Amino acid sequence: MANIRSAKKRMRQNPKRQARNQRVRTRARTYVKLARTSIDGQDPAAAAEAVKQAISELDRAAAKGVLHANNASRRKARLMKQLAKTHKGS
Repeated sequence: MANIRSAKKRMRQNPKRQARNQRVRTRARTYVKLARTSIDGQDPAAAAEAVKQAISELDRAAAKGVLHANNASRRKARLMKQLAKTHKGS
């Protein structure tokens, strides 16, 4: 158990921050998953829109500090690469 006042405050803050970070991270993962399934589908327009939404969510998570900027950038690049590879002829 913490004895120092600032440590006690940290113990109160941590669960709130953890819950907020979890919501942001889960939301970003959900949109990335939707984008990946959409890319595997037949509609290139829907896939492009889904990727756009996923990128927006990844940017939001990076801006809030939930994801590292390079991590978000890497995920976005992989999504775009997958989209370009799948719908090259479309």
